[in-house]
Amino acid sequence: MRSFLIFWAGPLGFLWGWYFLSLYDLSMGMFFFSREMHDQVFTIYGNMLGIPPETIPPLVARACIVDTGLVLCLIAFRRRRQIIAWVQAWRAARAATTANYVEELPSTSAS
Repeated sequence: MRSFLIFWAGPLGFLWGWYFLSLYDLSMGMFFFSREMHDQVFTIYGNMLGIPPETIPPLVARACIVDTGLVLCLIAFRRRRQIIAWVQAWRAARAATTANYVEELPSTSAS
């Protein structure tokens, strides 16, 4: 599971790291992180897909969000027994602590 997360989070971190460094032209002397490279990459992808280059980053972001949701659902499904046990223990601890704080309120009668 750890390697699965590494192979999922590694490329996403690299992609978004490159995207924001090149978007703000923080090139550090390397053409790879320059704004010119950023514009060329999205122009090429835009031409290949037949869409304007400025619409690609929101599409990629949406795809990353959906993929992250799927990965988290997969992890939750694989660890469902541990999660259920944790929720039950949390509810029992919460019920025990709230039972200690419950005080009987004086009753008022309308007479």
